[in-house]
Amino acid sequence: MGIAAQKMCKLNHDEIITVLNQAYAEEWLAYYQYWIGSQIIFGPMRVTIQEEFEKHAKEELEHAKKIAERIIQLGGTPLLAPAEWMQQARCGYEIPNNALSIELLKQNLDSERCAIARYQQICEMCWGKDYETFEISRQILHDELDHEQDWEDFIKDLEEGAIFFQKFHH
Repeated sequence: MGIAAQKMCKLNHDEIITVLNQAYAEEWLAYYQYWIGSQIIFGPMRVTIQEEFEKHAKEELEHAKKIAERIIQLGGTPLLAPAEWMQQARCGYEIPNNALSIELLKQNLDSERCAIARYQQICEMCWGKDYETFEISRQILHDELDHEQDWEDFIKDLEEGAIFFQKFHH
């Protein structure tokens, strides 16, 4: 427990730890969503998207580690049971019932947009009151914005490819 970290934070500790635990749960669920998606994906650009899912899974796991460290510095305890992740997360886990590449991309795009809203919330909450949590959240927000752009680009490429294919194969 970091005494200086706790003194520097001018937020209600219970409130910030609760929000950070929600984000922590969401990162673990995002990690699994990307990992399982990378295992079951099929369809156009499968290999490329599979590699991106694996890369993003690692990044989500790194986010979870950073958040857990910050929770501990603030005197809290990260959620200890995976069952708590589903209960605490606002950005939940979506079962990939359709493993077609474009469907998984759309599902993950929705998840990234939820994550963007979460980290925007934390940044706003911490601005001027907890600079370290703000900075961690700002860095993660940057990553999540990059993820959103990645999925939007892949979806656009797949949709344009489908239109091109239909035009020239009729």
